[in-house]
Amino acid sequence: MRASAPQLLSTLALALLAACGSAASAKTLVYCSEGSPENFTPALNTTGTSFDAARPVYDRLTHFARGTTTVEPGLAESWTVSPDGKVFTFKLRKGVKFHSGVNGFTPTRDFNADDVLWSFERQWKADHPYAKVSGGKYDYFADMGLKDDLLALEKLDDYTVKMTLKTANVTMLANLAMDFAAIYSAEYADFLAKANKKEQFDQIPVGTGPFSFVTYQKDAVIRYKANKAYFGEKAQVDDLVYAITTDPTARYSKIKAGECHLSAYPRPADLPEMQKDATLNVISQPGLNIAYWAFNTQKPPLDKKEVRQALTMAIDKAAILKDVYLGAGAPAVNLIPPTIPAYNDAVKDWPYDPTKAKALLAKAGVKTPIELDLWYMPVQRPYNPNAKRVAEMMQADLAKIGVNAKLVTFEWGEYRKRLQQGEHQTGMLGWNGDNGDPDNFFFLHGCDAARPGGQNLSKWCFKPFDEKLLKARATADMKERTKLYKEMQVIEHEEAPDFKIAHSVVYEVMRKQVTGYKQSPFNTHEFNGVSLK
Repeated sequence: MRASAPQLLSTLALALLAACGSAASAKTLVYCSEGSPENFTPALNTTGTSFDAARPVYDRLTHFARGTTTVEPGLAESWTVSPDGKVFTFKLRKGVKFHSGVNGFTPTRDFNADDVLWSFERQWKADHPYAKVSGGKYDYFADMGLKDDLLALEKLDDYTVKMTLKTANVTMLANLAMDFAAIYSAEYADFLAKANKKEQFDQIPVGTGPFSFVTYQKDAVIRYKANKAYFGEKAQVDDLVYAITTDPTARYSKIKAGECHLSAYPRPADLPEMQKDATLNVISQPGLNIAYWAFNTQKPPLDKKEVRQALTMAIDKAAILKDVYLGAGAPAVNLIPPTIPAYNDAVKDWPYDPTKAKALLAKAGVKTPIELDLWYMPVQRPYNPNAKRVAEMMQADLAKIGVNAKLVTFEWGEYRKRLQQGEHQTGMLGWNGDNGDPDNFFFLHGCDAARPGGQNLSKWCFKPFDEKLLKARATADMKERTKLYKEMQVIEHEEAPDFKIAHSVVYEVMRKQVTGYKQSPFNTHEFNGVSLK
């Protein structure tokens, strides 16, 4: 039974009191998170909020060294790759323990190859016993081509797994370090299946990670405890608490009051005051991200590139950057940010030119006024600090060329679901890179991701672009890959499947007693290795 509001507040108050009211004990770390997870199974999700909630619990075959884009061993202690780039053989780490005591489960064995096969086959095989549990949508796995490209997954022995692909994929080791590739306990899955409680698998997680799950109360708090048996960089605190706080002003109030130790996504307008506060540290780095406004190319008149180009030239991007980002963002020209080496700086941004925009609409045979929907996110994200304000500014600009934009939004989970299904005409979203590779951005315009439910929100499947995407994915020569990616950026610019808004600077704020925290280029939040003075 779901707890009442007073119970939730009481529980959260006790958690924060234990964590911060006696800061001298420094045993509990409190993170002011920005939202509630959809569930605790990364394979089912695509949002940073849900990934953040599951990340303390799970490991993957490969990891990114904390705070970097460097791939290092995780649950696989080593691997070999065949000369043709299609076969990956992983030697698994021995002696790794799954969490014990969660949901009445006590493991009888260590992590092994059975868990690896179970975890990937759930996303890959329709006859897997958990394939349809919790809706059974594995969008990341499909969007990145694995659903079709995975040829075989074999257990050679208890600690050796061989993965064979139909085509070479030079991004695979980095891809396997991403959240969707988390490894789950096959034994825990069997335990719940026998009790006829499969649905609990995705809500009460068991993993091998640095923290084990304790409890979750929606819109209030998530609690974890340190996994003392963890094989990697261990937790330096006894308990970890996510204090779910959706409003950025409330997060700021909590961190000033010492009710949280860390917080992400501060309002740009609050940064000057935060930076002056002697009790706080404000850290930042250029974001590996993009904010964009997608045009659903399957819905007329957006199927005509002249119309998409007209909408692009109708928007005053400089005004949005000045008014909303307040210096914490740069205008986006290409899908990838300039920090990625394959960036094509020869591509020049579309000018803000309402007169030319009107002319392009007329050339495309569009008689104004016309009606369009403009979906905007109901949440603050690192790539877009205020989507509603951006939408209002776009709406005013579009009116000048005879386009009446109706503003639309939904609850965050529903918003994303409807966007991915293609219900919108136009919609705002963004992306934060997961692995530092250009492929991790360009797949957003790939044909694999254009299917209903996929993350290609423009539903733009353009064969000349997609052929280069697949060729780059299979090419080991970085010079050749860079050439292909630069050509793809020229195609994107001309076809204009979306309006690229900004690459933002990512800020995080913490209290001065926090030590060992490393800001991630992927905007992930990891708390093993973090301590309190």
